[in-house]
Amino acid sequence: MTRTKLHDLIELAQEPSSSRRRELLRGVTDLFFTTDEPRAPGELSLFDDVLTQLAGEMEVAVRAELAQRMASVDPAPAGLIRSLARDASIDVARPLLEGSTALTEDDLLSVARTRGQDHLRAISQRPVVSEALSEAIVERGDDETLGTLLANQGAEMSRETHEMVIDRATENPALHAAVVARKAMPADLLNEMYFVVEARLRDQILERNRDIDPDELDQALAAGRKTLAARDGALPGDYIEAEKAVRILRLRGAITPPVLAGFLRNRETTKFLVALSELADIDFHTARRILERRELDALSIVCKAAGFDRSLYLTFAVLILDRDSNAMGRAREYGELYENLPREAAQRTIRFWRMRRQTGDVAAA
Repeated sequence: MTRTKLHDLIELAQEPSSSRRRELLRGVTDLFFTTDEPRAPGELSLFDDVLTQLAGEMEVAVRAELAQRMASVDPAPAGLIRSLARDASIDVARPLLEGSTALTEDDLLSVARTRGQDHLRAISQRPVVSEALSEAIVERGDDETLGTLLANQGAEMSRETHEMVIDRATENPALHAAVVARKAMPADLLNEMYFVVEARLRDQILERNRDIDPDELDQALAAGRKTLAARDGALPGDYIEAEKAVRILRLRGAITPPVLAGFLRNRETTKFLVALSELADIDFHTARRILERRELDALSIVCKAAGFDRSLYLTFAVLILDRDSNAMGRAREYGELYENLPREAAQRTIRFWRMRRQTGDVAAA
C-alpha cells in the first residue's frame, strides 16, 4: 500500500454523495486490511484520521459493520476504536467493548463511567475484566448488568467490590443465583447469603462449604467482615435477665439439651436462644434469626455441628412448628434432611456463623 493510493482515496472524500462516501469508507477499510504486516506509526495514524472522519459521517449500520471488522485488530487505529467503542449505538460499540484488545484500561473505564447499561453489560462480558473495571461496573450497573458481570468468571473483583455485591444481592432475589454460582466469591461472604437465599441455593452453599480446603477456610474466616454484629439490631428487653439465668445454670453444669427443649416448650424464648448460642457456640442474633424465621434447615446445621442427636433436633422442630397443622409431617421431612446432612459440612458452615459471635465479642470488649 502506498501513501499515494491512500491520498487518492482522500481526494474522493470531497464527493458530497452519501452513497459515494460509504463506498469510500469501505474502500479505505479494505485497503487497511490488505496486509498482515505491522504498519509504520505514521501510516497507522493516517488511516486513523481518515477512518475516524468518514465513520463519523455514516449511519449506524455502516459504523456497526466497521466496528465488527475492527474488533479483532491489534494494533488498530486507536482514535477510531475509541470513537466506535463510545458510540451511542450499542450495535456499534458492542463488538469492541466485548472483545477488542486495542482498547486500553483507561478507554474502558471512560466508557464504564459515562455510558449506559448496554455498554456496561458489553464490557462485563470481556474475557478478562480488571478489578478497577469491575468496581466501576458494580457502582453504576443495574441488577441485570451486575448479574452479567457475576456470571463472568473472568471478571476480577477486589474484596471490597465483592462486599458491595453482597450488599446489593441481600436485598434483591434476582441476584441470588449469580452470587452463589460465582466461583471467586469469598467463602465468608457467600455464607452471609445463607439466610437470604432459597433452599436450592442453600444446598449449593453447603456443598461449597463441604469441599472448601481447610487453609482456604481459615483464610476466609480471617478475612471476615467486621460489621456483622452492628447490623443485627438490638437485643430483646429480657436478654440480661435470661443471660444471667443461663450463666447460673452453666456454672452448675445444668445447661443440657433437655433443658433447652424445656425452655422452648415453656416459651422462654430468650433463655432458649442464649443457651442454644452457648452450646452451639454461635451468636445470639444468628440463633434468634433461625427461631423467628423458623429456619429448620439452618437449625439442623446448628444441631448437627453441636453433636445433638436426631431426636432432640426433631423435638425442637415440632415445638417451633406448633402453629403448623402438619407439624409432625414436616418434622419428619426435616428429620430426613438432618440424617442426610454431613456433619463436616455442618461444622464448616457453623464456623462462618461463629465468626459473627467473635465479631460481637470484639465489639462488646
